[in-house]
Amino acid sequence: MFQALFTSLSGLFSFSRSLNTVSNNVSNMNTPGFRGSDSFFANIEGNLGTRIVGEDLRTVAGDARQTGNATDLAVDGDGYFVLRDPQGALHYTRAGQFRFNDDGVLVDSVNGYEVMALGSNGALNPISIEGLRTVGAVATTGVHISGNLVPVNTSATVPATPVDLNSITVYDASGTARVLKMQFTRSLSQIPGSFDVTVMDDTGASLGTGEVRFSVQGLPQAGYSTMDVVLSSAAGDQTITFDFGTPGAFNGMTSQSGTPSGLSAKVDDGHGVLPIISMKFDEKGVLQLVYSTTEKRSGGQVALALFANESSLKLSGGRLVSGVDPSQRELGNPGLGRYGKIAGSSLEMSNIDLTREFADMIIIQRGYQASSRVMTVSNEMIEQLYNSTRGG
Repeated sequence: MFQALFTSLSGLFSFSRSLNTVSNNVSNMNTPGFRGSDSFFANIEGNLGTRIVGEDLRTVAGDARQTGNATDLAVDGDGYFVLRDPQGALHYTRAGQFRFNDDGVLVDSVNGYEVMALGSNGALNPISIEGLRTVGAVATTGVHISGNLVPVNTSATVPATPVDLNSITVYDASGTARVLKMQFTRSLSQIPGSFDVTVMDDTGASLGTGEVRFSVQGLPQAGYSTMDVVLSSAAGDQTITFDFGTPGAFNGMTSQSGTPSGLSAKVDDGHGVLPIISMKFDEKGVLQLVYSTTEKRSGGQVALALFANESSLKLSGGRLVSGVDPSQRELGNPGLGRYGKIAGSSLEMSNIDLTREFADMIIIQRGYQASSRVMTVSNEMIEQLYNSTRGG
């Protein structure tokens, strides 16, 4: 009877500890990247009761929830993000709740640990946008002109009306936007199909003059289909080539009857200093930075870690796995082999199923009640034995 008392007490202690595990699971149901645990009972040698021999981590992934934050990441498949604290120790997490700090380094939003990338030499390095915050200025080198100039009748007694092409925005060598203007004119002394071209800056000063000639078909002639002007700035001089079209082709300017005069300009290149306008991580975990419709850059690639026995891992702080022997983990890049892909602008939530937790609580409650009843009966029997002894 005395042993039954102590055996039932071990059951009370064990069910109480098991309830602590369930309670922790439920309280972290909204913790990103949290993975629930299960307590395991074992018989004490000699049938002397039960005890909790350990807890195992549930390795099934939680649901991914879109957040709209470009630096929130979820792993679609196997793998843990790798973090490094200020002391250099490594930690691992499924909670990709990240941000860029003031130094441009990608860190965990909760504890500030650096998010690691795996270099080509196998070394772990932080992911930084320092040096990628802007794209330097690029000077304009070319402008394509298209449209039509109405041909002038050779018997005309007055010059053709000038045709202006305004608001051509180019960039000088310092990255400053400059607005140019082109004017196409024709004098009575010019040969048929020939037009004088003047390029002016925003003050009206001439930057250069040239000539464009058209064949009898109204298409640009070789030797007269381009002109160069020099644009000066504090950063130096640059040459801009104005292209009127491929000789004999319809891919630029024409001079044909039946179509009114009208021209347009397409600037080939050049821009000022460009800041980042958007960013995202692709499915391979590579940071993609966008500065304009034509200027894009790639940053670091997040590293993932796989573990030989994931269920034996222990969470610390609700979302981190710490103190893992490096020999028990493998590092790699997302999308390769067994490593999962990255879902950008998403967070993995906890893998807690409340239905399962409630069912476990009922089982624990019944077990606790039963152990308590055994203890009560044992106590009553011992008391009855004492009473019988005194009565005798």
